[in-house]
Amino acid sequence: MVKSGKYFLYLKQLIKIWETLMVNLIGTYECKADVKGRVMVPAALKKQLLPVASSGFIIKRAVFQPCLELYPMEEWNALMEKMNSLNRFNRKNVDFIRRFTAGVKQVELDATGRLNIPKDLADFAGITKEITISSAINIVEIWDKSKYEQAIDDAANDFADLAEEVMGDANASDGIS
Repeated sequence: MVKSGKYFLYLKQLIKIWETLMVNLIGTYECKADVKGRVMVPAALKKQLLPVASSGFIIKRAVFQPCLELYPMEEWNALMEKMNSLNRFNRKNVDFIRRFTAGVKQVELDATGRLNIPKDLADFAGITKEITISSAINIVEIWDKSKYEQAIDDAANDFADLAEEVMGDANASDGIS
């Protein structure tokens, strides 16, 4: 009986680990930041983040857009493992690592479900009060609301071409749509 109990606990731990590795976030949410830079994470998103919240998060500047990216710790660690394989005797690799990790901060949800956005990162993204939190598969983007709306509007005309270029492999039998 003791062995089966230990096996059950072990299986339960494996399932929890597996679930944390399978983060696929859904939704776009509008919220407000308070004067201290704290944002109440919407309940629907908080529920999705619950399996990974205990490990904390990494928040950083986005590479291509004026927004922030929030990585669950497991996602960040997987990304760092890839980056750690880069040859550090290649100057471009070293420059990339330095720029990619510039301003990176570790954050957690507080007891009330708020996320504190560090001031330097909020300044980078132009975040003041009105913000948009948007899921991006396994990470979360945090935008100033007006910048998010402008980015969506700017991309609207080009989205069909972009979708075809990125997802439209004519030889693929598992196409989307």
